[in-house]
Amino acid sequence: MKKFFKKIFFIGLICFVLIQFYQPARNTDNGQVLPIHFTKVYDVPPKVQNVLQNSCYDCHSNNTNYRWYDYIQPARSFVESHIKNAKEDLNFSEWGNYGRRRQTAKLDRMIKQIKANEMPLKSYTLIHSSAKLDSVDKEQLLNWLNGELNKQKNGDD
Repeated sequence: MKKFFKKIFFIGLICFVLIQFYQPARNTDNGQVLPIHFTKVYDVPPKVQNVLQNSCYDCHSNNTNYRWYDYIQPARSFVESHIKNAKEDLNFSEWGNYGRRRQTAKLDRMIKQIKANEMPLKSYTLIHSSAKLDSVDKEQLLNWLNGELNKQKNGDD
């Protein structure tokens, strides 16, 4: 019986080592901020920009700040899948490519999700505690987003 468990452990260890060789492409644009980036389209105050950087950009931009554990499989594949799905919903790096109606809808959805405490995701803040929005950050972010949403709805630039 001991030999059986040793074989299973050894096979599991070999599989674990082998899957480490599969490393999906990283989500990084080497820190480039293109003119279509959210912060180039809007005049984002530094405090709001900091909140977005800490709480949103890892999943919702083309530049993820990876931690050491993000390089270990199978977590790596999970992280990349999560980022891919998040960027399909909202990508701050590609904001300028969205039409005005889509930008307005995205701003509205961001506000609703932040108010409902749906973003940032609990599964993300569990590991990345610095991404949690405290009441001051949340209020600043929501006030600014609401202001931009109102400007867009009224046709102001």
